[in-house]
Amino acid sequence: MSHNLQFYIDGAWVDPVVPNTFDVIDPSNEDAFAQISLGSKADVDKAVAAAKRAFNSFGFTEVGERLELLNRIIAVYKKRSADLAVAVSREMGAPRQMALDSQVGIGLAHLQKMADVLGSFEFRHVKGNHLVVKEPIGVVGLITPWNWPLNQITCKVGPALAAGCTMVLKPSEIAPLDAIIFAEILDEAGVPKGVFNLINGDGPGVGQALSSHPDIDMMSFTGSTRAGILVAKAAADTVKRVHQELGGKSANILFGDVDLASAVFKGVAGCFSNSGQSCNAPTRMFVPRDRHDEAAGYAKAAAEKFTVGPADAAGTKLGPVVSQVQFDKIQDLIQAGIDEGATLVAGGPGRPAELNRGYYVRPTVFADVTHDMRIAREEIFGPVLAIMPYDSVDEVVETANDTVYGLASYIQAKDMKKAREVAARMRTGNVYINYPQWDAGLPFGGYKQSGNGREYAEYGLEDFLEIKGIAGYEAAE
Repeated sequence: MSHNLQFYIDGAWVDPVVPNTFDVIDPSNEDAFAQISLGSKADVDKAVAAAKRAFNSFGFTEVGERLELLNRIIAVYKKRSADLAVAVSREMGAPRQMALDSQVGIGLAHLQKMADVLGSFEFRHVKGNHLVVKEPIGVVGLITPWNWPLNQITCKVGPALAAGCTMVLKPSEIAPLDAIIFAEILDEAGVPKGVFNLINGDGPGVGQALSSHPDIDMMSFTGSTRAGILVAKAAADTVKRVHQELGGKSANILFGDVDLASAVFKGVAGCFSNSGQSCNAPTRMFVPRDRHDEAAGYAKAAAEKFTVGPADAAGTKLGPVVSQVQFDKIQDLIQAGIDEGATLVAGGPGRPAELNRGYYVRPTVFADVTHDMRIAREEIFGPVLAIMPYDSVDEVVETANDTVYGLASYIQAKDMKKAREVAARMRTGNVYINYPQWDAGLPFGGYKQSGNGREYAEYGLEDFLEIKGIAGYEAAE
């Protein structure tokens, strides 16, 4: 691509104010395969000024105009899907078919859902003699992660555009190439200049400047809880809205009436999906104590079916994790599980024997995990499952909820009455009963230190809107 070293500002590809190149690493082989530029506060100031100017017109466009724009974006996105898939696969290690079907596919689903929502969304309603109006919040800063890059770009950019907001996007500097292609898509689709702006950069250089900028009305951030706290603190002085989707340590509660082999197999697959790099991954599997050893056996068999290898290799089911930093963190936690007395059922420290280069993690399962262990409390963000026995419903609900996180929880039960009762007690933004299909129309977001606000469909659109009450509106006529 010709735009790797540039930013997209005010409808044009421009060079950074201060040159600062950064290598993009292929996690399958640890080689640098591309370079980008890292931005600075000066680049942020240019982009925010462009977005502020553009809001004076785009913020007052008709709904039909924005819907036509979304549909044009969808058409170009489909055309560039193969390019997006190759970029995601190389920059963050997703197996090629998974990159196309899941990573790119989920982005398309969000854009299509937002177009559906926008077509029927009520931006105003009469209340007595008054009018209640939902209006775009203004200029928004968007910071997105590397693990599901197109998911998070589209479920922020889509509703921002639908609302009438203008924006500056900072994607992860670790996985930036798909975002550059996405900017090319928006340019080809005819997004008005200044409405969408892209600056690559790191947290201290660009994230901080966006979060503290007085002309940004809202920050929407997805990433670690640690970084989310920094965004909120930087935003506090300007009292801007901050939307956060942060970390997780999701419980997967299996009741005794399920087909245990099937429930464990699906639980392992859910935990290991995307090489375990999902904030809502079901990483803590709770099983009845009298079936603990049986569950551990099923989990071992399931883990051993995952073929680990390069993202572009045929048959790879589990690609590498994204970086040396992530690899080292995961290895530290695997070793902590061993040191703290958990039973290693599958996998363990180090790379698979046949892979000596690349950030490959062995698919790992621990059994006999107790609630005080680090692997039961810390977000690992790798293919590592902790199996934890329980004795009663009250105990498992209390333990599952005893975490600083509250993004998702999972319940497997044939007794739907019990499943629904337990779902009502979970302190999480999402509860998934019996491994349902993913739905772009369901609200997504967390309780506690998993964040605030909601994404997807109309729930995501609402977060980019202000509410205005116009008193006496009807009487004035």
